[in-house]
Amino acid sequence: MKKYYLLLLFSLFITSVFAQRTTTDTISSEKLKEDRTISISLPANYGKEKNKKYPLLLLMDGGYLFDAFTGALKYGNYWDDLPEVIVVGINQSRPYDRELDTEIDTETGLPIEKGAGFYDFIATELLPAIEKKYAVAPFKIIAGHDVTAAFLNLFLYKEVPLFDAYISMSPELAKEMDLRIPERLSAIKKPVFYYQSTADGDVKKIQDQIRKLDANIKTVQNSNLYYQFDELKNASHYSLVLYSIPKALYHIFGAYQPISSTEFQEKIVTLTSNYTDYLIKKYDIIEKSYGIKMPVRINDFTAIEAAILKNNAFAEFEILSGLAKKSYPKSMLSQYHMGMFYEKTGDFKKASKAYMNAYNLDAIGNLTKDFMLEKSEQMKY
Repeated sequence: MKKYYLLLLFSLFITSVFAQRTTTDTISSEKLKEDRTISISLPANYGKEKNKKYPLLLLMDGGYLFDAFTGALKYGNYWDDLPEVIVVGINQSRPYDRELDTEIDTETGLPIEKGAGFYDFIATELLPAIEKKYAVAPFKIIAGHDVTAAFLNLFLYKEVPLFDAYISMSPELAKEMDLRIPERLSAIKKPVFYYQSTADGDVKKIQDQIRKLDANIKTVQNSNLYYQFDELKNASHYSLVLYSIPKALYHIFGAYQPISSTEFQEKIVTLTSNYTDYLIKKYDIIEKSYGIKMPVRINDFTAIEAAILKNNAFAEFEILSGLAKKSYPKSMLSQYHMGMFYEKTGDFKKASKAYMNAYNLDAIGNLTKDFMLEKSEQMKY
């Protein structure tokens, strides 16, 4: 009985940690002349922060990709490696939905009949409806597997693509896609993320097409393109999905992640100056790339502090103090950095005063009132 209660408590803990609001909705489509069911997963904190917007991930094959993607996103967000994302999955589980939705002319390589209607449904009905109802950021991702992975590439053909990131898992490519996709990726004038995968156990015909496309994409010279290709080992046409999802998400949201030890050692501590500028630019990239505006993480402040100390660039503490005040105006972080600035430049009287000013503000991270009082007293001797 005791073991049962422990398992129950653990289950409740996991449920609360990864809580995500999931609902279903029906979109009445003029383009398809029918109703289509979608699943929506909203972040656990959705609506708690006024004006906060979230990247959108649109899944074809939502019937079996939805849980796999939402699970990976919840886990990554728990460790602050991935942002909160609105996930919308299109249900294509009815007989023949996938085949008809993704119908592409074998001669032109373009959508026809219901495939053309499905394309228009996504572009002119589904996306506008989601954007009207939910707080969607400008950054949009589309993902699919097999025939739906091939179909999503058609959105790249537009002069201004609808999506900013593409996750194409074992695509069954249509005619001339191996040439048209690299051509479009070469011409795109805004940042675009493109991920595709295959596996050693993939369908041979599909695998050959993907390798050819990969070789052609690798010839593209475009600084706006962020491309990753994975040929997975010991995976099949179906199991490669579970391997691909985290790789794709971490590729797309690489710039979002906190400063890692590798980033610190290879990109920050090796700088000769402008450590705070590096931090400012990092968060500017997050906002511009994903439409996510967020305060600088406390651990990222700590990393920059360590780089300043290691390189004796003490004057930068004053700049870091200004950034801390902007991010956490009621906390002691800004005054702590001012105290460090004065202490390391030899003005101990002003350092003592700054640490006492910090004492009167809110504790944050590892900074406590006791610590500030101790630092202030140390400056008097």
